[in-house]
Amino acid sequence: MPYVTNQGVRIHYDVDGSGPPLVLQHGWTFNNELWYRFGYVDALKPHHRLVLIDARGHGASEKPHDRAAYAWPVNIDDTLAVLDDLGIAKAVFWGYSMGGAIALGLAQHAPHRVSALIVGGATAYPRSLWTFPDGNNPDAFISWLETTLNVSVSSEFRALLLSSDLRALAAAAQDRPSMLDGLPQMRMPCLFYAGENDDIFANARTTAERIPNAAFVPVPGLDHPQAFFRAADLIVPHVLKFLSEQAETRPL
Repeated sequence: MPYVTNQGVRIHYDVDGSGPPLVLQHGWTFNNELWYRFGYVDALKPHHRLVLIDARGHGASEKPHDRAAYAWPVNIDDTLAVLDDLGIAKAVFWGYSMGGAIALGLAQHAPHRVSALIVGGATAYPRSLWTFPDGNNPDAFISWLETTLNVSVSSEFRALLLSSDLRALAAAAQDRPSMLDGLPQMRMPCLFYAGENDDIFANARTTAERIPNAAFVPVPGLDHPQAFFRAADLIVPHVLKFLSEQAETRPL
């Protein structure tokens, strides 16, 4: 099981498939296994060398309970540490929710490492989670999540949450700064998408509109978690078409 250590925390990652590198970064409370479970990996690995990163506090990565261990932009540094460990100079990045924010941060902090960007369920607007519970009460944790995301947590999602280290997830629920000012300087091709029933839908579309070379795909009828759990068959064709177009226009 491959790991890299960044700032004293071990970060787990998986590698699957072959082709140009494509980094997959999951959302908060998710993990690498879900990319497999919901069909993303099987659809993508014939075309790309996939690098799947468990964010600190999630999956098989280490799970500190100290909030300081998750201060932005440490996730960006974790991702770059994985790329360096694999000897990858530049890659396509696909992130969902928190992973999308990490991808946007990478595009602004290290644009020379990003050949193209795919962002689902995330925006460049600031995000505050200061009212988050401490993770010691699972029912309060799930109730807060339902209120914040304006969704009903499914039995499958509830099982995922209860199998996680809730204290680590609580510590990882960090405020994120605005990235709006950096959008006009982002020159790489970008593809954004969000569920039409996601509260961040309008801001996700506006984020895409402020980037010179970005497209936006609405996902009808789905909320924030559903646009990951249930939308692989809807989103992957758009992503493969987008990546194929980038490959065709890339200079030899």
